[in-house]
Amino acid sequence: MKKPIAIIAGEPNSISSEIIFKSWVSRKKYPHKPFFVIGNLQLLNLQKKKLKYKIKIKKIEKNFKIKDLAGKSLPVLNIRYNQSKPFQELSNKSNRYIFECFRTAIKFVKDKKIIGFVNCPVSKEILFKNKNMGVTEFISKKDGNFGNEVMLIFNKKLSVSPLTTHIPLKQVSKKINKIKIIKKIKIINSFYKKIFNRKPNIAVLGFNPHNFSSLKKSEEKEEIIPAIKKIRSIGINVNGPVSPDTSFTIFQKYKFDIIFGMYHDQVLGPFKALFKYDAINITSGLSYIRVSPDHGIGKDIVGKNIANPKSLIKSIQFFNYINS
Repeated sequence: MKKPIAIIAGEPNSISSEIIFKSWVSRKKYPHKPFFVIGNLQLLNLQKKKLKYKIKIKKIEKNFKIKDLAGKSLPVLNIRYNQSKPFQELSNKSNRYIFECFRTAIKFVKDKKIIGFVNCPVSKEILFKNKNMGVTEFISKKDGNFGNEVMLIFNKKLSVSPLTTHIPLKQVSKKINKIKIIKKIKIINSFYKKIFNRKPNIAVLGFNPHNFSSLKKSEEKEEIIPAIKKIRSIGINVNGPVSPDTSFTIFQKYKFDIIFGMYHDQVLGPFKALFKYDAINITSGLSYIRVSPDHGIGKDIVGKNIANPKSLIKSIQFFNYINS
């Protein structure tokens, strides 16, 4: 019997409900495992009406059976939340509700009711109160794997991964550590072998422009190059340090599967310029699979019915790689 996946509805005052509705309406056009939504039933109905979707929504219980997910109605596991309007201004009012959605999904994973989950976008600044934390770090703590989490932004043609994630740029240099580089690349390599049954070809970027620093000590000399040498010695396919400014223009020539950078925007900026919505955010290093669309809450387009659901659809489709 196929296990389903859960979709956490995310920030209620965002484009999340819109992309969920669009993914449900078009579900017959793409292969997928059974899925259901963890969110507030009443609010989803209000948003459905506001966005003029004629789909039916049905309530399911925590002890649901796989047959309960069948049919033409979008199955929703109801989480309590009180909001009278379809969309309101962003605030911390929804924080408790969002955390409860995550707790519910994580419990389903631990109880082996689902393979894993997709979480729709949240406002990290409001949800985590500017603690330099994102969902990646939050769920790794809940999973007992903090420090082992790896952010992998995935596309079949090229994926990227940053060593550091949601920290200020002025802190990045201090966080570049050969032990962390080795650890995270080993996790990525294991993930690819487990999910895709192959060893990826990984490019490791330097930190300084052109991998050069006029200082006697540099991040490349002290941490990155020693890490690359060690990784090669254990049989992982790595290249580098590759100059950051040319890496995205040569990845096809050198058949890189993954570009591993030192900080968030070093790899995510050019990656999104290339692939836009054709990408998903995977957290590897967990005891289960967690995926999310590779975009934010769309604050400027909430309620306008113009959001692109492609990244959520790709997130749902990714679970086709997982045996259940």
